Amino acid sequence: MGVPIDIKSAEGDHPPSFGEEEPIVYVADWTKEEEAAAKRKLDWILMPLLALGYFCLQLDRGNIANAITDKFMEDVGIDQDQFNVGQQMLSLGIVLTEIPANMILYRVGPGKWLTLQLFLFGTVSTFQAFQKGYGAFIITRFLLGISESGFIPGGLWTLSTWYTRTETAKRIIVFYFGNQLGQASSKLLAYGILHMRGVGGRPGWFWLFVLMGVFTLFSGILFGLFLPDSFKNPCSTFLPGVSWFTEREIHILRTRVLLDDPMKGKKKKRIGRPAFRKAFSSWRLWVHFAISLLNNGPLRAFDTYAPSIVTSFGFPGLSSNALAAVGLYLQIPVGFGFSYVSDRWNKRGETVMAGLTCHLIGYLFNRGFTTLGKDKRGVKYFGVVWTQVFGTFSHPLNITWMSLTCTDSEERALAMTMAIMGANIAGIYGAQIFRRDDRPLYKRGFAINISVLCLGLVLAVGRYADDFLRKRGGATIKPRSYEGCESANEGLE
Repeated sequence: MGVPIDIKSAEGDHPPSFGEEEPIVYVADWTKEEEAAAKRKLDWILMPLLALGYFCLQLDRGNIANAITDKFMEDVGIDQDQFNVGQQMLSLGIVLTEIPANMILYRVGPGKWLTLQLFLFGTVSTFQAFQKGYGAFIITRFLLGISESGFIPGGLWTLSTWYTRTETAKRIIVFYFGNQLGQASSKLLAYGILHMRGVGGRPGWFWLFVLMGVFTLFSGILFGLFLPDSFKNPCSTFLPGVSWFTEREIHILRTRVLLDDPMKGKKKKRIGRPAFRKAFSSWRLWVHFAISLLNNGPLRAFDTYAPSIVTSFGFPGLSSNALAAVGLYLQIPVGFGFSYVSDRWNKRGETVMAGLTCHLIGYLFNRGFTTLGKDKRGVKYFGVVWTQVFGTFSHPLNITWMSLTCTDSEERALAMTMAIMGANIAGIYGAQIFRRDDRPLYKRGFAINISVLCLGLVLAVGRYADDFLRKRGGATIKPRSYEGCESANEGLE
């Protein structure tokens, strides 16, 4: 038998009732082997699905960067500055509906809402293939932003409900692998798909939107069949009577999360005004918001134009899509290494600062290499690869750092939304960093990116100093973890 954890209320000797949940008594009554098996099953069901969803989102959001190497702007009838406005509309659509989307998710559950979202943005992405003219381009980008809003923070919040705090960073990085694979694979797939120009009398970018959009719709079916909703309802949307876990497995998974963080038992049916006041009055959460804002603006700008920048070095147009995928694939093992350090040694701030520093060095390389001639295209390409390798993972690590400052599920849900809103607001200003009058070297653009990243690094250092002083003064308690314990009861002082 395990050790019961008796949590008493201030008024008496009974466990408190958290919100609209039943009174909870936490008992670790399982073996290490049972817990490992239940967690392994959860990983194999939840993580591939969430990563697949993010993969699809990135395919549908990022294929526009590949389309512009195939005369997309000329075919649709827009110029680069108009294209940038369309990218802003994508981010604006996400920002305007991010909080409402997450309030819906919080109310109906991730199983139904995330499944619906895949069908929504898969449909919009598919019909982008038929756009013509500036107005249609603006409308489709705005609709894609609205349909995608809430998916990323919804996925992050879902992870926070199923896993303990010390397991979160590693799985957030796995979730973001979907984004990274989507970024890389979209460019590699585009190299092949864009050669379909002329098939059916259509341009290559037409087939790019259609094929990737249809793949997203198929993935929505997988979500509907397999994504469990919650501990209370461990069934999928399309199979409401089928649970992918036994009652024993649900007991172990749920109890271990509550043993790690009892406040996760306080989830209510809706997010109330006090939760909004609590989250939005926390200056620490706003610092994390600003870090996301400052890291992702330069990243969004660079990712959109990376294939075009590679083309400017003298590489063939469609081949540039494949070349622009190399750094994005390399970032996957590098990002996993950083997340391992973050989780294993609880180095939240250190890994974020290191990531931001390496990201900044990438833009220093790119700005410095603008003075080199075309005979140095390999050196210039190295700057692109370096920036891609280190550009992305600071964001999910910052989100993990941010989530660990929250005290309940409501604040955590809003914090996730704040972080993703910061990333998407970054897309609004980031879309205008690389402009037509600055191409093809983008000297001004790279200088702007350097300035923005410097400010983000300063904020991360300040936030790290705050954490250091609080820990030194005994203001924080290191989260408990089962990982590495000889039995499920170890570590439960």
